[in-house]
Amino acid sequence: MTGPRNPLAALWWVPRGIIFGLMAFFIFGPLFNMLLWTVAEKWYFPYSFPLEYGFSSWAKVFAPRGGAVESLVNSLIVALLTVVVSLALAIPAGYALARLKLPLRSVILLAFLIPQAFPNLTVYVNIARIFYEIGLNGTIPGVVLVHVSHGLVYAVWIATAAFSAIDVELEQAARNIGAGPLRTFRDVTLPLAAPGLMASAIFVFLESLDEFTGSYFVGAPDVNMLPLLLYTAGAGGNYQIASITALLLLVPSLVFMLMVERFLKADVLSRVGH
Repeated sequence: MTGPRNPLAALWWVPRGIIFGLMAFFIFGPLFNMLLWTVAEKWYFPYSFPLEYGFSSWAKVFAPRGGAVESLVNSLIVALLTVVVSLALAIPAGYALARLKLPLRSVILLAFLIPQAFPNLTVYVNIARIFYEIGLNGTIPGVVLVHVSHGLVYAVWIATAAFSAIDVELEQAARNIGAGPLRTFRDVTLPLAAPGLMASAIFVFLESLDEFTGSYFVGAPDVNMLPLLLYTAGAGGNYQIASITALLLLVPSLVFMLMVERFLKADVLSRVGH
């Protein structure tokens, strides 16, 4: 027979329950409010829930003049091109930083953080002026280049960590049986680094998809993007359109974050910055 339970032990669950409840409220509360706005036809103070529900705002968003389809296509194109360009630069850079004994290696890694070290507004204003002079302002290539400047931070750091996590002896074994440097890299190193590189691509994609400031100063008004549509709707007080646009941005972010959790392993994370 077991002795009587200590009633004080059960009280420990009270503060834990309160903490978890508050966390759930602050995390899922805004998401629930956003979902309500996507189907709200009539909602105003002091009512806690919409008075009428419907999908007329969805029809406005996806109407030919709504701009959502064009903005979504442009955002996806820019994000995919940003991933391609970032990985094309990050793979050789990450391999060199992981395998070669480069002087000032830490300084080189820190150099990729420079675009994040200064206020985005002042940087993008000057980039927009330069791009205007060379004809890149208001073009998709111009927006891609701006997004790449931020995406390289994730691409290079994670690629470096992914290559550093690979045992050098595996490459040496391939070389000992006659494989050349390029074949060793293609058949041994690259497949082993693929999960980390995939996670790097996902981070770059999400960064590009949500980028507003660079898209605004370099792309607007010629290149419509989802963050720009979200800002315009929110600033105009059209919360239904803004919530639907935010949902369009949120869905791929959630999907890709689940992919990050699958591909980005602990041994890769432990080598970031090493």
